[in-house]
Order: sequence, then structure tokens, then C-alpha cells
Amino acid sequence: MDKYILNINGKKQTVSVDGDTPLLWVLRDELKLTGTKFGCGKGLCGACTIHINGVETRSCQTSIDFLDDEDQITTIEGLSIDASHPVQKAWVAHDVPQCGYCQSGQIMTASSFLSRNNKPNDDDIDTAMKMNICRCGTYPRIKKAIKSAAKEMKNG
Repeated sequence: MDKYILNINGKKQTVSVDGDTPLLWVLRDELKLTGTKFGCGKGLCGACTIHINGVETRSCQTSIDFLDDEDQITTIEGLSIDASHPVQKAWVAHDVPQCGYCQSGQIMTASSFLSRNNKPNDDDIDTAMKMNICRCGTYPRIKKAIKSAAKEMKNG
């Protein structure tokens, strides 16, 4: 076991784990940040998406030894304290979740994408979100919510 200092949601956290431990399990098991979900374990479904330095990242495929204490790690719990991020507000306004399991990963991917492109067209959204799977098929509501959040981010 090695000691790692991580900056998670703006707070320095120390964990003692093996270096090859995926960040997903550090977040869920060690730090009890359970908003980030386990989906496929292969980085294909997007349920485990978090931000590292603002970029959407699959936490199931990111070993803890890949990170250093300068990396800014943001989970769904850290996106906003009161669900006031434009993407979170749009998700509520458009009643996006059905079962909800994939939604934290969807929100994290969408928020990272919109930080780079707040004027997306349908193709942009499809490309950005194509690696996030929703078994309930809420894709039309996801697209509407992303467009709505983009408008708020443009005006905000």
C-alpha cells in the first residue's frame, strides 16, 4: 500500500491503496463518494465519468498512480454543491433520468463538453455523448437538456 494525496472536489484527501487501484474504487470505497457509478469496468459505458483537470475521464480505467496531488479531480458531488450547475438544472427541467444509474456520468460528460463548446449542434452533441450509454434510452431528453444548458451557459 502506498499513500496518495489527491485533490478531490477542491479538498485534499489522503488515501492508502495499491498504485494500480482504479480511481473509481478509491472514490467509492475509500472516500464514500458513491455518485460515480461502476458500469462496465472497461471505460465503454461512461457511468464512471469524472473530470480530471476539467476533462471527462473514465475513472474505472484511471489508476491511482497516474494522478498527482496537483490534478483537480471533480466528481458529480463536486460539480456544484446545490445542483445549480446549468447542466444539472437542465437535467431536472427536462426530467432526463429514468432509472438514473448512468446520469452522473452523462452529466459529467455533458458539462465538460459544454465547457469547450457552448454552441453545439446536434452532431456535436451526438459526437460528445456517443460513449455514454443509457439503457433506458433517455437520449432525446439528454439532447434537449444539453441544448438548454448551452443556452444558459452562453447567457450566464
